[in-house]
Amino acid sequence: MKKIVIGLLQVAGLMLFSLLINAVTPLLHIPIPGSILGMIILFLLLEFGVIRLNWVEVGASWLLAELLLFFIPSAIGVMKYANILETDGLRILAVVVLGTFVVMASSGLLTSRIYKAKERKGSC
Repeated sequence: MKKIVIGLLQVAGLMLFSLLINAVTPLLHIPIPGSILGMIILFLLLEFGVIRLNWVEVGASWLLAELLLFFIPSAIGVMKYANILETDGLRILAVVVLGTFVVMASSGLLTSRIYKAKERKGSC
């Protein structure tokens, strides 16, 4: 029960952080969406130890585990455009497959480089 309460508080904290960054972004006139800017700021705060990982870990893990649920509304929204899928479906599918491959390949390469850099740093 304690872990559920902690997770809910952490999700609420992440949500408040997101709302704050989304409210501040237009005032700064930065051409970066608030959600992206928020992830960058949260990463930097975690990296520099301003926010400790255990303050957000349970909530963030739960959000990542349930990530698929956040895509259901957009998947249903696609069904409104059946006529576009009939005419351009193969092109759209090609873009999705190619995009997925690029994301997977770049994520794998980046993870590999980070792992190798950590190995080199650890062996010194």
